[in-house]
Amino acid sequence: MAAKRDVWGEAAMTQPNGASYEFFKDLIPPPRYVNADFHYYPIVLSGPNATNKARLISNGSGINLPGGSRSWNDLGTAVTFRVGPDEFLFGGLPDRLQEPGLAEGFLPIVQIRYLHPSPVQSEGQVPLDQKKTHLTPEIYELEAFASPEPELSNHGLVFVRFTLTQGARGFITADFDSKSKITLKDGLISDADGSVLAGCDSSWKWERNSLHANFKAGQSIYLAICTKPLASGKEFRITAEEYARLRQRCANTWRDILGKGMAVETPEPYVNNAWKHLLIQNFELINGDRMNYSSGNQYQKIYSAEGSDAALAMLVWNYESDTRRLIVPLLHFTRKGLEFHQAGFKLNNICRYYWQTRDAAVVKELRPLWEKEAARLVENRTGPDGLFPKEQYCGDISTPVLSLNANSKAWRALRDLGALLQETGDVNEGKRYLDVARDYRKVVLAAVEKSARHEVDPPFVPIALLDKEPIHDPICEVRIGSYWNIIIGYTIGSGLFPAGSEQENWLPHYQEQHGGLCMGMVRSGGAAFNFWTGEDRVNPLYGTRYALDTLRRDDAERGLVSFYGMLAQGFTRNTFVCGEGCTLAPVDSRGRFFYCPPNSAANAHWLSMLRYLLVQDWDLDDDGRPDTLRLAFATPKRWMEDGKSLKVDRAPTAFGPVSFHLESHLNAGNITGEVVLPDRNLPKHALFRARVPDGWKTMDADAGGKKLAVDEKGTVDLTGLKGKVPLTFNVKKN
Repeated sequence: MAAKRDVWGEAAMTQPNGASYEFFKDLIPPPRYVNADFHYYPIVLSGPNATNKARLISNGSGINLPGGSRSWNDLGTAVTFRVGPDEFLFGGLPDRLQEPGLAEGFLPIVQIRYLHPSPVQSEGQVPLDQKKTHLTPEIYELEAFASPEPELSNHGLVFVRFTLTQGARGFITADFDSKSKITLKDGLISDADGSVLAGCDSSWKWERNSLHANFKAGQSIYLAICTKPLASGKEFRITAEEYARLRQRCANTWRDILGKGMAVETPEPYVNNAWKHLLIQNFELINGDRMNYSSGNQYQKIYSAEGSDAALAMLVWNYESDTRRLIVPLLHFTRKGLEFHQAGFKLNNICRYYWQTRDAAVVKELRPLWEKEAARLVENRTGPDGLFPKEQYCGDISTPVLSLNANSKAWRALRDLGALLQETGDVNEGKRYLDVARDYRKVVLAAVEKSARHEVDPPFVPIALLDKEPIHDPICEVRIGSYWNIIIGYTIGSGLFPAGSEQENWLPHYQEQHGGLCMGMVRSGGAAFNFWTGEDRVNPLYGTRYALDTLRRDDAERGLVSFYGMLAQGFTRNTFVCGEGCTLAPVDSRGRFFYCPPNSAANAHWLSMLRYLLVQDWDLDDDGRPDTLRLAFATPKRWMEDGKSLKVDRAPTAFGPVSFHLESHLNAGNITGEVVLPDRNLPKHALFRARVPDGWKTMDADAGGKKLAVDEKGTVDLTGLKGKVPLTFNVKKN
């Protein structure tokens, strides 16, 4: 933590074939604990876009348990699970708890196992020559999923199955925390008003104000819990057969949703499970048409930057109609003191949506919403030297500044909007925005030149322009430096500094060399700003623009550090849950604290990285219009080891859909495959790369019988081609 460079990240790049999940995963324990009475991180259970969502505590201790602290929302009737005749809390002893997992590795059907040896009870007649026996300890498995049926899904209905996978006899207790008297009748648990709180099968009995069941090895018992109670008189039944039917429907529902998006099959099953579940998880976090930041805590609402990132990740994974509906609440969203900051995101959302879909009708339909944001940016440059007047440093820091982020994002938004309008036939209005943007860029760059601090290398560029913001070195020594690190990515992502210029590298290289990164994730913290167990932490989701910029600059190895560092140490193991921030100091040998999980923008951060490792559509000539398609440009080298394959289907781009696959036959001297190039809009440049393992070199290539030269990175030029093109890369050992 004292080092200014990303020690682990740079070590990962020196490994054979570069960074990997395996390199990072055992460096420190994963995220596991939260600042709640339930201690273990929650897992959201929800139907797609449902308005009410449940939370399962990841150690199996219960559903909808209260958090205690004000960070957490109470969701409904809390149900605590206990095991054994001694009614011990499920998951109460961590060394007996198995890591929670997901059915088939990605479905939102959560499975948790807990070992609990039933204690020997008081005995009566005992033979004097009693022999010692060794009883097999009981292992209980809990499985839970949310109802896939909309009518029940909007009540946050969760189905739970308990199975005794080992041992002779099991005992389960379900404690309901209700403020009124509860009764069990005909398989329904109701409160004093008759509202239905839960349903159960015939194995359960109501005793001592709790549900109790005992069962034998291999037997299962069933429970259904409502987050929002069902009205009196509403009936449903939960049986083994009904549970199996609904479980299958749940699986089919989510498979159908995944089937509508881009499909990716890499040689790493863990990567494949991650992208599938993160897409599912973000559909779980959507509330109607609102892309909420989180669920069940204080972040259960929209934020402009984070919500936009989550929506745009859905866009590049081919969920265009879903993105269309998610954009509208983001256009309506406002937060006082950050109006210029927000306007840039709103216009960017419209531009990104148009260039991928080429749907001018949506741009026209939403014009009353985006046009007022464009006017805000054009008409309010009343600050010094033609900048905006001061607004908040960021959402958490109310100090007013002439914000580099707000001004750089606004320039990009106006430039891209002008290009969009010209493309859709509104030539004069488009030219007006382009003219404003051209002059505005000069203003912002001039302010940067006056503000940049050259006492350090590379120069430090402040957020607070023309205001002598101190150099943050190391970046996270104090809180304000930590926030500089968190939000400077918005300027990186704006593309303010011309491609190929020295200034283009100032910001990312400053982060890399002055304490801004750990395992490729954005660091935060600062003295006197502790986060439960220490001042050092990461806020991974704010590294999106840094990570994507490494790929735009063709620095694949740095991009892969962020990709695998996040997968290994930003998410929980197997369940892929992330929060806004996460400590780096472990609580114990099992885990670290993280804040208010789950997090839709963190999920989108990793989904965006994977998409751009595989498919990139850039505006590289800096005119506001996408012009370059690059495929397989930053894939891990190990993905092309002999016998491995890679497949991408239905990848949307600014030029139309793309598909490709590669199969490695290194020992036979080639990599074969096929690409289906877009024909809706031809890119000015179309490039394909075969990144081979260390020790191998791509010599030349063949595209449908046409010989192609390759560069030192294994890249071929496919410009001008469209439709299906067979590919062969000839390789040999160095």
